[in-house]
Amino acid sequence: MASTFLSRTLGTPTSSKIWTFSTWIKRSGISSGQHIFSIDNGSARDAFSFDSDDGLRLYFNSSTSPYADLSTNRLLRDTSAFYNLVLTVDTTQATADDRVKLYINGTQYTWDETTIDPSQNYDTFNASGNTFRIGRDRTAAAYLDGILAHTHFIDGTAYPASTFGETDSTSGIWKPKTAPSVTYGNNGFFLKFENSGAMGTDSSGNSNTFTVSGTLTQNVDTPSNNFNTLNGIGVRASNFTLSNGNSSATCGADWETLEGTLGVNKGKWYYEAKWNGSNYFMAGWTSTNFMSKVPTSYVGHTITEPSYALGLNDAKVYYSTSSSATQDSAVWGNTLTSSDILGCAIDIDNGKLYWSKNGVWMNSGDPTSGATGTGAYSITDTATNYFWQPVMGCYNSAGNFNFGQGYFGTTAVASAGTAPSEGGIFEYDCPSGYQALCTKGINSF
Repeated sequence: MASTFLSRTLGTPTSSKIWTFSTWIKRSGISSGQHIFSIDNGSARDAFSFDSDDGLRLYFNSSTSPYADLSTNRLLRDTSAFYNLVLTVDTTQATADDRVKLYINGTQYTWDETTIDPSQNYDTFNASGNTFRIGRDRTAAAYLDGILAHTHFIDGTAYPASTFGETDSTSGIWKPKTAPSVTYGNNGFFLKFENSGAMGTDSSGNSNTFTVSGTLTQNVDTPSNNFNTLNGIGVRASNFTLSNGNSSATCGADWETLEGTLGVNKGKWYYEAKWNGSNYFMAGWTSTNFMSKVPTSYVGHTITEPSYALGLNDAKVYYSTSSSATQDSAVWGNTLTSSDILGCAIDIDNGKLYWSKNGVWMNSGDPTSGATGTGAYSITDTATNYFWQPVMGCYNSAGNFNFGQGYFGTTAVASAGTAPSEGGIFEYDCPSGYQALCTKGINSF
């Protein structure tokens, strides 16, 4: 959501003293101080944000001094998963610690870094004429960088986290209740983000629709099916500029390598990539051990761990194995330009790799051929001995990745091909038996 936000002007509240806010968020950028929401009158505000150290902070203030300031030592820096954050505010409570409660993934968390509780019966900025902004401070700063899902504001009732989520009986993971039983109150809203042409639509029944400023991109990446992205806290991430929910990356005038957030050691997987056509760019698959050794260059250079990537500019496969490095094949595939889409497939069960150009598999490949590996590039080491994840390498270049979210950067796929059974939107047909790298896909193997 960086440089994008939603806003609306509030009406007469059901209560300025009692409300609940719940959202699911998957962070992209960290350590910069980002606002989840701000309710302001133009000069002062109530705000809920990630502080500069990535803890959470809730701040109630007038134009001169804080009326409440609560923050946590709990740091939320995982860019690979969704967090459910719930705030319940009831300043009518006699006990100070009961006036503002914070829940993270269903568990109530104690404000333990700074604790200045609001006074009893304090009136928050949930008031007529004030502006409710999601994803930005009132001063056109501190933009939120990440993905939001199932965002609720309840005016007049303080609900616990169990209203909005529950623990899955099989996995033990906190998951959303998609239709919680709540009374929204006058200023309440429910943002599902399900209408790509009207992302600020309120689904609470109140018609408290938000205005979208900037480019807000719809995403199938949700708490119920979490997709792979580029790893924003990976060992080399600081040398990249990541954007678009960590699906786009730019690197400078030095070879750099970056991995994905999800790893798998069995099954068949597919993703797509594009580049800007300048200098050098590669995409493929790497073992998690490769990235743990902090490669300072490209796939196939200096590190003796399994890793394979196709150079889009020269059609060579760059690779390393458990016993050797600094290798590249003779020209193996087809070169690509900025208008082309690369398909990357790995069959871990049979130790085979496939790359396609605009939906046509290189070397007459057939990803569904199984053990025969028709047209495949073979993995030297036993593939199932390792966890594999997407990998990119670049030199003074940039690329956009579609791990099944349906976009290259902010551009939707032109005409979606056959989708994998467990979800995902690709430009070209996902090979039969392959999955997008997402939690539902992982659970299918």
